[in-house]
Amino acid sequence: MTTNTTISSNFIENIINEDLKNNKNNKRVHTRFPPEPNGYLHIGHAKSICLNFGLARDYNGLCNLRFDDTNPSKEEVEYVESIQEDVKWLGFDWDDRMFYASDYFEQLYECAVQLIKSEKAYVCDLNPQEMREYRGTLTEPGKNSPYRSRSIAENLELFDGMRTGKFADGSRVLRAKIDMASPNVNLRDPILYRIMRAEHHRTGNTWCIYPMYDFAHPISDALEGITHSICTLEFEDHRPLYDWLISSLEMENRPQQIEFARLNVTNLVMSKRKLRMLVEEGLVDGWDDPRMPTISGLRRRGYTPEAIRDFCERIGVAKSNSTVDIAMLEHCIREDLNSKALRAMAVLRPLKVVITNYPEGQVEELETENNPEQPDMGNRSIPFSREIYIEQDDFMEIPIKKFFRLAPGQEVRLKNAYFIKCEEVIKDPETGEVMELRCTYDPETKSGTGTATRKVKGTLHWVSAAQAVKAEVRLFDYLLAEEETDQGEKDFKDDINPNSLEKLTSCMLEPSLLQATPDQRYQFIRNGYFCLDAKDSTVELPVFNRIVGLRDSWAKAQKA
Repeated sequence: MTTNTTISSNFIENIINEDLKNNKNNKRVHTRFPPEPNGYLHIGHAKSICLNFGLARDYNGLCNLRFDDTNPSKEEVEYVESIQEDVKWLGFDWDDRMFYASDYFEQLYECAVQLIKSEKAYVCDLNPQEMREYRGTLTEPGKNSPYRSRSIAENLELFDGMRTGKFADGSRVLRAKIDMASPNVNLRDPILYRIMRAEHHRTGNTWCIYPMYDFAHPISDALEGITHSICTLEFEDHRPLYDWLISSLEMENRPQQIEFARLNVTNLVMSKRKLRMLVEEGLVDGWDDPRMPTISGLRRRGYTPEAIRDFCERIGVAKSNSTVDIAMLEHCIREDLNSKALRAMAVLRPLKVVITNYPEGQVEELETENNPEQPDMGNRSIPFSREIYIEQDDFMEIPIKKFFRLAPGQEVRLKNAYFIKCEEVIKDPETGEVMELRCTYDPETKSGTGTATRKVKGTLHWVSAAQAVKAEVRLFDYLLAEEETDQGEKDFKDDINPNSLEKLTSCMLEPSLLQATPDQRYQFIRNGYFCLDAKDSTVELPVFNRIVGLRDSWAKAQKA
């Protein structure tokens, strides 16, 4: 499943079980999901959503939705709304517990003042370059800022001046006073507040200073009574700062930060910053482009919340970083749709077939099952007539060995219909392209009658030409061509697959698909699973997205 060995998938549950055993937090379990509203959520966030809300559910606890809106330069109401939609679509609810870090701006400011008064914070005038120089390296300790020894009174006056707009953006910051020689660089007097004149989506221009995430996060957790603050692994080195702030501020509630490995999936861009770049540079069709690993993109493509929750459950919770094969995600959606999806016949690359001995003008209604896995889903009728379409790939003029589909003189079964034999091939006289096939049918071979006296190896799907619905079908491949997770410093755009989208504009579908709705998934027989694209479909030209193909490499590998 992964490229690295992982520990038990329930190590977080083990911690919670021990806490409950010891009556810690009065046997409460209270988690939170704290997204930044600076982009759309992706499948990595889905793992965190399922984990945080799932733990609260399993332990009869609570889970808050809290927006970390401490950087107004990148935040938008659009992102806030999309995050709420994604969490609900996945099947979770925060009830009345939706909060924002901005709810606590005044309390956060007072906490900063408290740190100044206890000589645990100071206003620093070093510019970013100087601060980097003073900070030291992983092997060399940092140096104290020349402003570190400012008096409490001076720091209070300067911090008030920062709040009231007396200083330019970036000219001063508030820093914690911890230890510039600490081996953990996150404890080398980290920045707590910076000056930033940017209109906030909730507070407008009330504030011109904003807290850093590492400052706002633990305090918000404590104010909300969070017991288990579950973060991804990159915050492990930030935990000492988290604990230092909770202790220094003598917070009544003492949440515990626990880290788990973030989700990496092959062939997917798993960085919100890079996904935003794809959107802003027009390399994809918005945040909900079906090739994107965003929850909205997966939803538009046709993924179900059940499949995504199943995927998150299967991969478990690891303590070390690893990479999951995208084939596993595809396996989850196939497994979910196999029993849910209605079957339908759709010819993606049509080749016309005229059945010369079938009566002209006759239309026959044939019955077929909606889903062989679920008989209670019933049957439907499909029209059959003299002229039909088959897939271009289902005909070969000079067939190769073991080609059991249609060829001159060769016989096949049309699914739920009759045997047909190819008698004549009509070609374009200039290009030599096959334009039409002339075939005959055997009326004694009607499917389901038991009258056929011989067998054929090939069965083709087809669509009656006169009743066919013309549609556009979009076939998606992986956004990244490389078989590895998006990591490292190399420009990820170099690995973008130029063939990640193929639009087929002359597809022919059976008439029942005129009634298709975006929330219904279909298995186009022999072609894969598809759903209607609500965004681009029109009455004149419906558009279908391929969710996933039929071939399941993950299931095959597990069986082997």
